[in-house]
Amino acid sequence: MPDPKYQPVDAAQVPRFSDVATFMRTRRVEPCEEIGIGLVGVPFDIGLNYRSGPREAPGAVRHASRLIRMAHPSTGVEPYKNCNIADLGDAPINPLNFDESIRNIQEFFANLKSLDIRPVAIGGDHTIPTPILRALAADGPVGLLQIDSHADVLDEMCGTKINHATFMRRATEEGLIDPARTVQLGLRGSRFVPEDIRFGYDHGFTMIPMDDYEEMGRARAIETIRSTLEGGPVYITIDIDGLDPSFCPGTAVPEIGGITPRDTQKILQGLMGLDIIGADICEVAPCYDPTGITSVTAANLMFELTCLISHAISNS
Repeated sequence: MPDPKYQPVDAAQVPRFSDVATFMRTRRVEPCEEIGIGLVGVPFDIGLNYRSGPREAPGAVRHASRLIRMAHPSTGVEPYKNCNIADLGDAPINPLNFDESIRNIQEFFANLKSLDIRPVAIGGDHTIPTPILRALAADGPVGLLQIDSHADVLDEMCGTKINHATFMRRATEEGLIDPARTVQLGLRGSRFVPEDIRFGYDHGFTMIPMDDYEEMGRARAIETIRSTLEGGPVYITIDIDGLDPSFCPGTAVPEIGGITPRDTQKILQGLMGLDIIGADICEVAPCYDPTGITSVTAANLMFELTCLISHAISNS
């Protein structure tokens, strides 16, 4: 049973604007075996080749997540009744040393895995799934849902192998993901060459570019995603640029014509019952969104992911 000491601050009792911001007003603690879900910041954006800014996302999403309450309105899940959930702070980053930061992130998440903590991370740029998956998938490949406008399957960018445009290729090559249980959803935007996303097709990913998503519709897409991911542990990674920038303008590489926040919510809700072992939301760049709605959207998606994982824990 969840320990009462880990219950989040209730906005019906304590004003949202008071005290220090934490993810969804959970308690800020150090990782320990009592925690079932760890909410984690990863303020790393030195894997970008265009606009920086996602290093600021953990702080902004903590602030925006003051809006989140206790129970899910559609599924009825009450995550804080399923397990202990806490803000575990930020993974250690050296902003002047790329390789050290990648090692530190991997070691941080490996420690969470050793404590049987399932993480929900707020990045950070989309480099961070590489060290996270190296930690969480150390025992074998996992299924993966990637919501993104970009396939992230380049072999290299600017002469580097580890960056925000290569993590899906590295994850495949390193045996961290099972290609037969991998879905890429929302792909769109101009490409360097027509073959930019060919890697996924060649390796057996289930590919749902935006053109296909619109043609098949949300309900059929959910059926396809769920049937592909079933059968083992699943990791979810959401690049916020997978959502349309009219809803989420605060991102480093916006691409028009994306998924709506509502569709994203329903897609995630459609995965209830799967064994979700962890998740991340990346590429939120608060400096490009003076309204703050991008961080609000990320906070709500963090709650969706937390509900999914808490349900998985309660049924494990």
